[in-house]
Amino acid sequence: MKRPTIADVARRAGVSKGAVSYALNGQPGVSEATRQRILAIATEIGFSRSSAARALSAATAEAVGLALCRPARILGIEPFFMELISGVEAELSARSYALTLQVVADHDAEIAVYRRWWAERRVDGVLVCDLRTDDRRIPALEQLQLPAVVIGGPGGTGELSSLWSDDAAALTETVEYLVALGHRRIARVGGLPDLRHTEIRTDAFTAVCQRLGLVDAVTVWSDYTGEEGGRATRRLLSSAQRPTAVIYDNDVMAIAGLSVAQEMGLTVPDDLSIVAWDDSPLCRLVHPPLTALGRDVPAYGAHAARQLLAVIAGQPATRVQDETPHLTPRGSTAPPRQR
Repeated sequence: MKRPTIADVARRAGVSKGAVSYALNGQPGVSEATRQRILAIATEIGFSRSSAARALSAATAEAVGLALCRPARILGIEPFFMELISGVEAELSARSYALTLQVVADHDAEIAVYRRWWAERRVDGVLVCDLRTDDRRIPALEQLQLPAVVIGGPGGTGELSSLWSDDAAALTETVEYLVALGHRRIARVGGLPDLRHTEIRTDAFTAVCQRLGLVDAVTVWSDYTGEEGGRATRRLLSSAQRPTAVIYDNDVMAIAGLSVAQEMGLTVPDDLSIVAWDDSPLCRLVHPPLTALGRDVPAYGAHAARQLLAVIAGQPATRVQDETPHLTPRGSTAPPRQR
């Protein structure tokens, strides 16, 4: 896993290293067409002008990068990412590594950040979150040969290392638990539909509901915010076939759903049972406390950091299944009230 060099650019462009230096530094000596071709190749493989100066030093950056394509306002209220980052930071600090964190607007900006970090020796590797279906970041990272661990899967991670948990098994267990309580009309408020873990949960929800004969099961989409989670809940509870149980893809939406149910005069859990993903202190502070799917998120982050440091050290890529989220029943679930 080596950083691109001026020799790599010269070889791809079919010119001398001197010509590459002229082109990158805006000096005369090459035609404009050659200059543009060299600049395009340098950008493609992640080599920048500052790389030439930094190339004199073989020192590592002793830093790991994490670029998050989420609005900053959402990151500030969602416990999952804060707990994940705390686990990453704890593991890195114990190894005298730093964490470089950047919020980006989209995947194009994220890929550009990876190119810049790698070319300028800002980081030795990166953690990748929110794996998408047909994620463009994966081939970009493979092309850069930037050490990386994808927190997500299984599948869709190319040749990169990955760390994942069995969301399908956890979702199946949750639906079976609700059915055992007597629920037949179960709904789910999902997250962003193009996320790989959302797709896995959706497929598992559809499969278990079909197997158990839940013909009224439905999934509606949201964006993990309380506002959109509340709106989705209001639509579900206003429908003719109102669900008696709702599963939410994060704790923030579940708490918003609890508020909407109470606003509409429904009693939780008698009229509506609620289950949240990503158990957090918030789930235990509301009334009634929320039944939730949880795992040790800081440990999950620490495992990802440890796996990345191994890749940086030259160990081969690995695909690791971590702890499966476990269901903790609390006061927000019960048998449905007979109508």
